[in-house]
Amino acid sequence: MKHFSFSIPQNVYFGWGSLNDLSDVASKIDAKKAFIVSGPHLKKAGYVDLCAEKLKQAGIDSESFTETEGNPSTDTVEKAAEKFKESGAQMIVAFGGGSPLDVAKAVAVLGSYGGKITDYEGVGKVPGPVVPMLAIPTTAGTGSEVTSFSVITDHSRDYKLTVGSTYLLPEYVILDPELITTVPMKTAAYCGADAMVHALESYISLAASPFSEMMSLQALELIGANIKTYVEDRKDRKAAEAMLLGSLFAGIAFSHARLGDVHAMSHPVSAFFDVPHGLANAVLLPTVVEFNCLADNGKYYEIYRRVAENPVSEESFKPEMLAKELKNLNSSLGIPATLKEVGVDSSKFEEMATDAMKSGNISVNPRYTTKEDVLLMYNQAY
Repeated sequence: MKHFSFSIPQNVYFGWGSLNDLSDVASKIDAKKAFIVSGPHLKKAGYVDLCAEKLKQAGIDSESFTETEGNPSTDTVEKAAEKFKESGAQMIVAFGGGSPLDVAKAVAVLGSYGGKITDYEGVGKVPGPVVPMLAIPTTAGTGSEVTSFSVITDHSRDYKLTVGSTYLLPEYVILDPELITTVPMKTAAYCGADAMVHALESYISLAASPFSEMMSLQALELIGANIKTYVEDRKDRKAAEAMLLGSLFAGIAFSHARLGDVHAMSHPVSAFFDVPHGLANAVLLPTVVEFNCLADNGKYYEIYRRVAENPVSEESFKPEMLAKELKNLNSSLGIPATLKEVGVDSSKFEEMATDAMKSGNISVNPRYTTKEDVLLMYNQAY
């Protein structure tokens, strides 16, 4: 067995209605003022004001930035960082889906060390501890609350840059399944598919370990059994709880094992055409799973039996059955079958493939992948 290591240095609070614990949890951070990073929909729904009210109960004043968008940009990060510095806050509350959480992490870096977020692109470029963060995810998908990455779109390059550092891990996390019961159906589907891809890719990753595999499989168990129910009825309490917990476990798994070709290829799709991240992942997933069939070492069946509606026995299973099952799942969730359907222009495939090959995820994909392979998969998914 190869050497591996893991750590979970965070404090996670899970439970229905646990947003009510915000004042108690926030008081554990030595801060008199908080900076809330969220999005316009949560602001409009009154959740940002509710968050501010809970902080006030702990004696913590707050200001907010609610201009985050899907696939957040470097410009948004700079605006948020400037407002954070003006606020005089000593802590950040990341409240929302993956986009607000990614922006919050980037602001925590710039609030501590200045400069531009591109200065910290890559892994290990953050010099030390950043502004303390408390994360409250409101979607079941990204797992960003427990990952050491911030992904930001640089429109000047049509490129999604990644800042990776364990210093980006929020110290405290509140997981309230009630918060994910009001998301639109499409958002639930895209985010749920994203969480499934995290679990699947981290499980088959060449960097997987017994620890990450345990997290991946538990995530697949929870998500596979509940994603359809949750998308159809977001207010189903059992399904919402399972999806949020599954997203958490998948996030822990890929923080330790990285991902694979799906994520390497989906980032250019989002950067070039502003396709939601989870949607891009879902559309590409069956094609990449087919490509990786040749490298299956028995793990495909473990995934298949957790996501298939009526799984066959292990003796009757063939690896290509997994790709077919995932296509059927996408269809049942209302996810388009091709890149063409989501607005991708095939004339950009050459540039997209070049960017995809820059991703560290390519190196841990179970099947060795060249740029020509990526081009072929883009065309197959198109």
